[in-house]
Amino acid sequence: MTDEFFTMEIQSIKNRFGIIGNSPALNYALQVAVQVANTDLTVLINGESGVGKEVFSQIIHSLSARKHNPFIAVNCGAIPEGTIDSELFGHEKGSFTGAVESRKGYFETVNGGTIFLDEVGELPLGTQARLLRVLETGEYIRVGSSKVHKTDVRVIAATNKDLFEQVHNNRFREDLYYRLSTVPIRVPALHDRKEDITLLFRKFAVDFAEKYKTAPVQLDDDAKNMLINYPWPGNVRELKNIAEQVSVLSQDKNVDSKELGRFLQPYSSNRLPVLAHTNGGAHESFANEREILYKLFFDMKKDVTELKKMFFEVLQNPNAIQNPALINELKELKGHDPMQPVLVQQPIQPPVSQPVIMNGDIQDHVEVEESLNIMDKEKELIIKALKKHRGKRKDAALDLGISERTLYRKLKEYNIEE
Repeated sequence: MTDEFFTMEIQSIKNRFGIIGNSPALNYALQVAVQVANTDLTVLINGESGVGKEVFSQIIHSLSARKHNPFIAVNCGAIPEGTIDSELFGHEKGSFTGAVESRKGYFETVNGGTIFLDEVGELPLGTQARLLRVLETGEYIRVGSSKVHKTDVRVIAATNKDLFEQVHNNRFREDLYYRLSTVPIRVPALHDRKEDITLLFRKFAVDFAEKYKTAPVQLDDDAKNMLINYPWPGNVRELKNIAEQVSVLSQDKNVDSKELGRFLQPYSSNRLPVLAHTNGGAHESFANEREILYKLFFDMKKDVTELKKMFFEVLQNPNAIQNPALINELKELKGHDPMQPVLVQQPIQPPVSQPVIMNGDIQDHVEVEESLNIMDKEKELIIKALKKHRGKRKDAALDLGISERTLYRKLKEYNIEE
């Protein structure tokens, strides 16, 4: 196939599915979708929330040999962990409370067609194992049954998470990751398609003007620049919402930057930017708020450990203190002269391999290092969030920045009683 053919094919697809834009990254993603559509290869679509990943799954299905067979989109993050196996693979009568009759799962009802698994990174590990078997052998077993069923379904998966990072954190199966990403497609975020932003806004403005029987809004040059330079954390979905708000609420159809600014949220309150931490020339970036939180915990723990070490060195050798300011600070901290013996009412844990002299006696060696296990910290945060919100899972999950279903899974995983 020639480049000219692909150009015509991609333009035809854009017209058919209402895709606006000509950025190279978008065109390349569409080209890969066209090339892989007529095969049965598994496709993994990556991209931020709101970039239109489901549209790509529909494009692939509509251009495939399965286009006349069923297509179903399943949001894996919206199905509770306790029922997702039943939804995907079906169940037998009496297999669990409420199973009053046998039921077919999606892999059975869509046999011969295409299933789109959105937010596939939210699947529990047990369900991931079942999905891997379907991908490798085409076989599955209903919940509560021992009979093996066969299915011929093409799987297209999508995620807004870094599954490779999930693999390293033992939250996603490595074999399933490589099985799903036979052909990866990266859908660019809106801030990577700056040349398409004004085109999209104009298209949405015309559509809403027609819908609400009014004249379409027009942006001046300053307003266009503001639109282009906005980070768009919600991507195309957010741009469409802004276009609708401006179309309905703006008094003047010629919109300037001041008027447009009323509808754009401040960046700091809209999305937490990626934190860049520089230490000795090394540059570290964090993909999400949880990683930032863990980093802060570790930095704080390191500082506390250093302070403990310094303090116990002072206790062992008070004469080594030469800095008067430090002596005064220690006096204020402990309420006594650091040159005098220290009376400790409760045992203080010294650093590893350091004996502590208290009132002239040498105490046993005691470990001071706390556990740095991420799972322990995560469990502690979950317990605090539940206490803060008085056991309300929804509010606690929102505060933690995770879905309610993920919180439910964590409660079971860590055996946390509410």
